[in-house]
Amino acid sequence: MVTTKIEWDDVDDDVRKAVEIHSGVILKAETAQDGFNSQIAAVVQTTTGKVFVKGLGTDHPRVWTQHVEAAVNPYVREVAPGLLWHAETARWNLLGFEYVHGRRADYSPDSEDLVKISESLRRLQKMPCPDLPLKRAEQRWSAYVDDPSAFAGDYLLHTDYNPENVLVADRTHLVDWAWSTKGTGWIDPGCWVIWLMAAGDHSAESAEAWAARIPSWNTAPQDAVNAFAEANAKLWAEIVQVDPNPWTARMATAAERWSHYRIS
Repeated sequence: MVTTKIEWDDVDDDVRKAVEIHSGVILKAETAQDGFNSQIAAVVQTTTGKVFVKGLGTDHPRVWTQHVEAAVNPYVREVAPGLLWHAETARWNLLGFEYVHGRRADYSPDSEDLVKISESLRRLQKMPCPDLPLKRAEQRWSAYVDDPSAFAGDYLLHTDYNPENVLVADRTHLVDWAWSTKGTGWIDPGCWVIWLMAAGDHSAESAEAWAARIPSWNTAPQDAVNAFAEANAKLWAEIVQVDPNPWTARMATAAERWSHYRIS
């Protein structure tokens, strides 16, 4: 479900006050055009520097994602911008992040970004999973597979490799940790495979070759990966029925192509 974004000029005064309490007087702000999941997303210039602010209403059905990001951030700063503050007003739940001057990742097959991204995935997989009440992989995909037990594990997974969630600067920075999950390591490169196919027009073979740069992928049980591909085909087919738009359609098509490749 795409969340309608509010232009910065239209945000409530309590949002502006919260930013100024934590980051200084606002000099100017620009609404961020990328991103589907935040009602407020803006780069704000203050007297102390730039901060990226994102927010959801306290009554929004996905406001829990704000709390997940705040909880996970201290553990992922090697691969993600640091969270500077987390504030809640009567109407808004707000996060203020370090500003990263970067661009969204290019997923095309000849992109130089892919090497940097694979390095970030390898770094992430070396980090211990924090003891937090995260979603569990065997639960997230349980409705789409007979036996999800092979998805269980002790890795911290990002799982949402939309190229808008991968900022490229001196290195890549993974943003939007709302769907952080605990599970087996090869699930993250598996999620990346689908996005490479959907956003970068990779073949399944090409996308899996990039996934193979992450060690956990190379030890994955093939039957389990097949089940994961089939589960995602079912999941995205369901999503595109509920929320039909160009990007969900691309994801549904890519997931179906990958599943066909795996089981053919």
